[in-house]
Amino acid sequence: MTIVQIALISILYLPGCNSTVDHDFHLSKCDIDYSREESSLQVSISIFIDDLELALKQQGHDSLSICTQKEAGNAELLILEYLQSHLLLNVDGSQVLLEWVGKEISEDLAAVWCYLQVSNVHPQKFIAVTNDVLMELFDDQQNLVKLQYDKQKKSFFLFARDEYSGQLDL
Repeated sequence: MTIVQIALISILYLPGCNSTVDHDFHLSKCDIDYSREESSLQVSISIFIDDLELALKQQGHDSLSICTQKEAGNAELLILEYLQSHLLLNVDGSQVLLEWVGKEISEDLAAVWCYLQVSNVHPQKFIAVTNDVLMELFDDQQNLVKLQYDKQKKSFFLFARDEYSGQLDL
């Protein structure tokens, strides 16, 4: 990891820091935490709303109005399907399926926080993540991922077009 990547990760994970302050860059932020107590992977991902709507529009879904009073009734299902195909988790060699928990708009109203989980999972060897969210749209898209195992082991990844997979060995 370069000094710039480490600095970016440090800044974005400071308490109260919001990665969506300036939209001159394309960045998503994702936290993946394994809880042994709950036997689940808990996933939070922040994505710029306009970028997410553009990605879904390219798949043929117009006028979703995500996080507004005019939000389309199927918006959450479409977001989940998009994330299930672009945010992949693998536990000990087996792909696991993300389940929808909910979403909320960011404090600055520019991004949406999507909450997902994988229930009844018991990693023994590794947890791997592939995150190519929005990379089909933007050459400069970067996806910051913090992967944590039971509050003990942790890895940070800054994925870009040429490298968008990483693994936390347990």
